[in-house]
Amino acid sequence: MKSYHNLARHEGNRQLFEVVEMGVISSLWEAPLHIHAEGLRGTGKTTVMRAVKDLLLPMERIKGCLYNCHPHHPHCPHHRNLNREEVEAVGTEVIPRPFLEISHTAKTGTVAGSIDLARITDTTRSEAALLPGIIPQAHRGIIFIDEINRLADTAPEITDILLDVMGTKPGRIQIEETGLPVVEIPVQVSVWAASNPDEEPGPLQEIRRQLSDRFDLVIDMGRSKDPDAIAQILIQSETARKNPYLKPVKTEPAEKRYSQEMEDIAHRYRNLEMPDFLRNYIARTYVKYDLESLRAIEAVQHGALLSCALRRGEKVLISDILKIIPLALQHRTDRATLAKIMAGSDNSFSYKEEKGNGSDSNNNRPTTGILSSQEDTETLSAEAPAKAMADKSLFAPLKQLLGSRPKPANADEITTSPPGQARRITEVDGDNLLKTETQLRS
Repeated sequence: MKSYHNLARHEGNRQLFEVVEMGVISSLWEAPLHIHAEGLRGTGKTTVMRAVKDLLLPMERIKGCLYNCHPHHPHCPHHRNLNREEVEAVGTEVIPRPFLEISHTAKTGTVAGSIDLARITDTTRSEAALLPGIIPQAHRGIIFIDEINRLADTAPEITDILLDVMGTKPGRIQIEETGLPVVEIPVQVSVWAASNPDEEPGPLQEIRRQLSDRFDLVIDMGRSKDPDAIAQILIQSETARKNPYLKPVKTEPAEKRYSQEMEDIAHRYRNLEMPDFLRNYIARTYVKYDLESLRAIEAVQHGALLSCALRRGEKVLISDILKIIPLALQHRTDRATLAKIMAGSDNSFSYKEEKGNGSDSNNNRPTTGILSSQEDTETLSAEAPAKAMADKSLFAPLKQLLGSRPKPANADEITTSPPGQARRITEVDGDNLLKTETQLRS
């Protein structure tokens, strides 16, 4: 497996790198983030997602627990009734955070759980006991599924299990074996997947729409158009050819630094909260555009918090939400509706005087049209980038008008009066107007 630090980054995979790092932070928050990467074959989707295993920090569990019980929150059949003293008596251990895969040949018992044959055939003390499958053993970690569209088409029984696991947070899994009581176990696991929508059987949302909706974010993986990035990939391939039996060299200091950065971000921003006015913005978007799934707006909120944490921001901004909306909605709604949402978000900014807020001497802050109603007086954060403020300002339509206005046929006959002061309307620089407005508002 290639080292995460050494992977070539380009415009086609940059968004995937960002989202999987959000996923690492989310796993440290013990909050699942389900990610699906779609793209043409050979673009490196699985390579990037598998390499994230290098960034996962170890975790502590009750000693010997195959279900990865958290010492403070035991959940498995063996430990969930233990008190603090009893857990301390059993002891704890530190293990690598799970990153397990479900293959296309996997059986239901392998994925969910089955009878432990080693114990049932023990001649000294034979007993019927459950052996947890891949999903219970990945508790507090990540499960990866390559070509999930094929799995959804050929293994509906495994898809049904995934629907239960991903349906709520935490999810649940039910293990059933003849002669044993039914066991239901809560599971806190992130499901990551990759697929090529152009190959049979087609896009996941057309095969199993319910499963597609379970994914919080979907990333479109693109091809690289940077020759330098492609050359770097070729160098790595040539190195592997010359040393086929050599284990991939990891740059330990760099990997350790990456992991430490993820841990620092997760701890520092664990208690980050969504401002009420931005939560209202998300809610109004859901109502205004008649979105089908509540999971969509939950994903927007969670993704925006992760985006803010990843950029080390102290407050969630509208830009965090606008970054996540396409990732959270492209597989849940049609393109026309998504285009309307993004266009409405970009063009519905207006200025409103904020009243009753003594924390800012300048009360003229930008807000969105979706937020603008008689009962809502919340405004956007003053930390909004100046460029975003200018692009969504009152002068934006004027800039568009000036930029698209055709030059008059008799423009050469127009003279200035008085000389050197007046200018033709086609010569007015709209960017200066925007800059002036921004200075007035600051």
